[in-house]
Amino acid sequence: MNRRSGVIGAAAGYQPGMAATANPTAATRRREPAALLVLVLLAVAVSAIRPHDYATWVLEVAPILVAIPLLVVTFARHRLTPIAYRVMAGAALLMSVGAHYTYAEVPFGDWMRDWFGFARNHYDRIGHVAQGLVAAVITRELLVRRTPLRPGGWLAVVVTAMCLGISATFELVEVVAGLIGGGVGDAYLGTQGDPVDAQWDMAMALLGALLAQLLLGRAHNRQLGWTGAAAPAHPAPATPAPPPLSRARRPAA
Repeated sequence: MNRRSGVIGAAAGYQPGMAATANPTAATRRREPAALLVLVLLAVAVSAIRPHDYATWVLEVAPILVAIPLLVVTFARHRLTPIAYRVMAGAALLMSVGAHYTYAEVPFGDWMRDWFGFARNHYDRIGHVAQGLVAAVITRELLVRRTPLRPGGWLAVVVTAMCLGISATFELVEVVAGLIGGGVGDAYLGTQGDPVDAQWDMAMALLGALLAQLLLGRAHNRQLGWTGAAAPAHPAPATPAPPPLSRARRPAA
């Protein structure tokens, strides 16, 4: 670097080694969501190759097809944390596999059933744990960014309750799909004859929400920029200075 370039760089805030230390991290953070998006799109495309049933496949991947445009449109102004994009991508991969085979017939679930002696294919239970993970991370992030709630007990209570509400909403959607979809609806439900399948699904979503907060909470706080140093909710008012004594009331020397 010549003298003139050094002067210009110093005026712009450049320091030796800055490009080697700061830029790669920033570039990685910019590229990671794009890489995850490509991975999810590839998984969805592969899952669409001769699935078990195309109508069921559409129902299963519908949340992905709705979420991707929304996340792309809002990326510039409302970028989420890396943890949020990672858990969403992981859940999308699980959903793509379930959409291809239907959740009741995923080979990995069959392997678990045979190995552990389960009475059914439990791949859908894994999917509902992932549902709770995603709901907890996204809900937690939105609440910390957009409301007065901060990491702590009340935030955990609100996030957990909202995740249960989201899970219950999905169960209602599944019931409606089962009523109007006939055989396709039955494949979408994937109850496998379990009369308490909906309750198990919500319990697994609850487990995922609790795991997300217990295992990812601290890392999520760091990515949100939360250090724990909160300002007091009701700062004490400043004590007014006493009025000056008039000339007539000043004490004699």
